[in-house]
Amino acid sequence: MKITDIRTFLMQAGPPDPDKWATDSGRSGDAAIAEGKLGGFRNWLFVKVYTDAGIVGIGECSGWPRVIETAVQDLKGLLIGEDPTHIERLWQKMQVATMGHGMLGTVGAGAMTGIDVALWDIKGKALGVPVWNLLGGKMRDRIPIYSHANTAEAALAVKGHGIRTIKCGGVADPVRKVATLREAVGDEVDIAIDLHGPPWLTPADAARLARALEPYNLLWIEDPIAPDNLDGYRRIRDAAHVPLAAGERMATIFGERELIERELVDVIQPDTGRAGGLTQMRKIAAMAEAHHIMMAPHSGSLGPVAEYAAIHLLAAIPNALILERLDADWPGRARTVVPHPVQEGGSIAVPDAPGLGCDIDEGFVARFPSERNVAVPGSDRSYAPGTHQEHVYVQTRLRRAPYFNGR
Repeated sequence: MKITDIRTFLMQAGPPDPDKWATDSGRSGDAAIAEGKLGGFRNWLFVKVYTDAGIVGIGECSGWPRVIETAVQDLKGLLIGEDPTHIERLWQKMQVATMGHGMLGTVGAGAMTGIDVALWDIKGKALGVPVWNLLGGKMRDRIPIYSHANTAEAALAVKGHGIRTIKCGGVADPVRKVATLREAVGDEVDIAIDLHGPPWLTPADAARLARALEPYNLLWIEDPIAPDNLDGYRRIRDAAHVPLAAGERMATIFGERELIERELVDVIQPDTGRAGGLTQMRKIAAMAEAHHIMMAPHSGSLGPVAEYAAIHLLAAIPNALILERLDADWPGRARTVVPHPVQEGGSIAVPDAPGLGCDIDEGFVARFPSERNVAVPGSDRSYAPGTHQEHVYVQTRLRRAPYFNGR
């Protein structure tokens, strides 16, 4: 079997429904689908790898989809004529080819990810087995999920759907927000908070905030400081007893290595669309297992094919914790992929079809061509008053008493 072609499918994806999940304002819902006009800046990039045996594999890329589409087409010439079942060798070939342009991080790994996942899909289909079987077999039949909620009302709605873990976001009033959510959902629901910036907290402020959040028994604090400040994570760990999570902005085992080997986090969160594919994700999981670190793949901005890949991975690894899922995502998500993952309450069923077990509706994807793929934070609430237009990367908290006391 030989690879004969690689094609990309880029689409503009709408934002989650702002009435059900607190997010930036934007047009969503069925009306926007009908008009073909979507707000937000999410793009989904799908990849299909074709073979002379008639088997087609599908994957998904993230990391900067509009740019990565060009990278995929550039890599295509390396892979035509290759046997798609030699996945590790082809991954290494792509890695060596791209490193001549510098260590490209999530952009290069994002392109390799979509292709890599498609190769696993092809191999599963060729052998007549699900991808999780190729990864070592199934450890669990269902994957637990968490959803997003920034208000008490949204949290109660998520809880009403049977989901027992929620995550709130933003760096404005974090203690007050967590206290409000804990009061609303009680102790039977786990809460995590994503302090994803910008502006990122300084290590000193992040450490103090972690101590202030200790009484709420969080599942984790995510990305409290700039992702390149690894020494700052040690400072936070030494200051507070709250699990830390990070890793969505890194790629490959080389990018995640220090977070894991230095045991700077309790939960590693590689992005299933830009970490380097399942070839890298399973290695990251093994590295994390050796340090008693759990896996909770990032999925907040991803489309449904990357979600399928994450489900297969989490079905097969021992240190799977939970999968991020937008319970109230853009309605077009369910129409992009066939079949849609089966969610019941707080978990998703692991598919049993050969390969990933999904495909995209190419006609529906084509209805939403990419319009834009970058943005800066649209609200000034996270910044010190009067500084939003500076767009700074890191900022010390002002008005410190209410910020750290939640008043």
